[in-house]
Amino acid sequence: MANVGGFQPGSATANPVTKVEITVSCRNLVDKDVMSKSDPICVLYTAQLGTDKFAEFERTEVIQNNLNPNFVKKFVLDYYFEESQKLKFEIYDIDSASAKLNQHDFLGAAQCTIGQIIGSTGNRIQIALYEGNKKCGSILLSCEELSSCKDKATLKFQGKKLDKKDFFGKSDPYLVFYRCNEDESFTIAHKTEYVKNTLDPNWKEFSIPVTSLCNGDYDRTIKVECWDWDSDGSHDFIGEFKTNMRCLCEGTPQDNTYQLINQKLKAKKKSYKSSGMISLLKCQVETEVTFLDYITGGTQVNFTVAIDFTASNGAPQQPNSLHHIGHNRQNAYEQAILAVGQIVQDYDTDKLFPVLGFGAKIPPDGRVSHEFAVNFNEQNPFCAGIGGIMGAYKNSLSHIQLHGPTNFSPVINHVARFAEAYPDGSNYFILLIITDGVISDMDFTKSAIVNASSLPLSIIIIGVGPAEFDAMEVLDGDKQMLSYRGKSAERDIVQFVPLRDFVGGIGSSTNVMLSQARLAKEVLAEVPYQFLSWMKKHGIKPNPAPPPQQQPAQQGYPGQQPAQQGYPMDPGGSYPGQQSAPPYPSQGTQPTAPSAPPGY
Repeated sequence: MANVGGFQPGSATANPVTKVEITVSCRNLVDKDVMSKSDPICVLYTAQLGTDKFAEFERTEVIQNNLNPNFVKKFVLDYYFEESQKLKFEIYDIDSASAKLNQHDFLGAAQCTIGQIIGSTGNRIQIALYEGNKKCGSILLSCEELSSCKDKATLKFQGKKLDKKDFFGKSDPYLVFYRCNEDESFTIAHKTEYVKNTLDPNWKEFSIPVTSLCNGDYDRTIKVECWDWDSDGSHDFIGEFKTNMRCLCEGTPQDNTYQLINQKLKAKKKSYKSSGMISLLKCQVETEVTFLDYITGGTQVNFTVAIDFTASNGAPQQPNSLHHIGHNRQNAYEQAILAVGQIVQDYDTDKLFPVLGFGAKIPPDGRVSHEFAVNFNEQNPFCAGIGGIMGAYKNSLSHIQLHGPTNFSPVINHVARFAEAYPDGSNYFILLIITDGVISDMDFTKSAIVNASSLPLSIIIIGVGPAEFDAMEVLDGDKQMLSYRGKSAERDIVQFVPLRDFVGGIGSSTNVMLSQARLAKEVLAEVPYQFLSWMKKHGIKPNPAPPPQQQPAQQGYPGQQPAQQGYPMDPGGSYPGQQSAPPYPSQGTQPTAPSAPPGY
């Protein structure tokens, strides 16, 4: 196994733990597609210590039309020598965009332990996949201990005069990068996009952790293969070359111009020289900072909850209402608040959270509000801890009248005003919106999100109830970056999930705590990446960690007593209530935006 960092002579480690990376390949999978080959994905499940209860851990990417896939996505786990860490791998043929595995064809499963992989020759094992008692191919698992190297490389390559592989065209070339293992075998590390119909491709630059390419060893061999992409999965090999990170970083342009060699062609043709040239255009290495580096350096995470009080939820007195308060079970809103709040509260120093409501008639005059404090204190909307949020929410139900419509933009703009006041990276904001239905102000919501994408803000939307949330998926920029009137969001800041996929729906767990944990993991998984993307875009580095005897300074909220610290202040010196807030645009006025960015 490779040596890792963090070595401190004279010290001892409590509960030693090692990060390991598991690479997955499959061979001879069953073909479940009629007109093409299967499109496999691997799903990893881990078991609780001492039990056979498995829970989903992570998924690889989908590989199109391939019965012998080599997955690029790795599984990184903590390895404990003293524990039997059971793993289960399931392979599915993906037939649609649905995230529900029961919507896809099952191709087989296999079980082992991390110890079995590490204890095998070369830390590599091949075991059979089974569907019931029927053998259906095999899975290859390799494992390597990860170094503590935090370097990240940004690379860009171009090709010249590559071999022509397509009968009616040129070639559609792409590159595949492999890391050399300690037994001189190779493991796939990265795959570029393919460039259509060219012998002189110019691939997009990409960023990759140095550990993925060489596990932090700059002199370890990196193999690069060039292939011609074919839609049916029968890709044609063009050639390969070998290099290492030291040469990529320190070599001259001549050192980093490589001949592609196809050994089969070389053996057949005496006149063979190469199958083209690959040149490195850019290599930039920087130390990658983590979410934890910023938190340790004092960045505050501020959590705000926004609750949908529209009439479509049903009258709270009725047992079938989404807002019904029962004695023995939590309603959907309580489940969502608890699942996400329990995680986020750990990163907020004072545990005081603003809680907003929208879509209700509120006291004293029964006016409809889309941005009100659930504790009815506009100047101090804070609730103490998750218990305080729950208490304010339950109490509010007897003082308001559910109404409508379902407008998101006021609460988004509300939190965005605070985020705008902190361009220095000292504070980051998370807005949790819980809703039961279709957005009424979709255009204003799109505009608000696009504008907020330049701010230190992430938005989590949890859909509750049986409604169809197709329109909500548009706001989540996983597949296509959100835009409004030609202005595209700077980054993806929205994560949307339906609660029923995790709690109380088809395929959801009957274990409420496990279901809530899965929900929290799903909706919060992107936040660290969104956080880091904003910090990196604005060139903000984490502050040094304070000495152990000191605590990071706590930020006070303007106009609050010293005991109510933590949530950052409004530039105007008070909490932006209904009167002091910037005017909300009338329905007759549409937000304006610059012209559309160039398409992909």
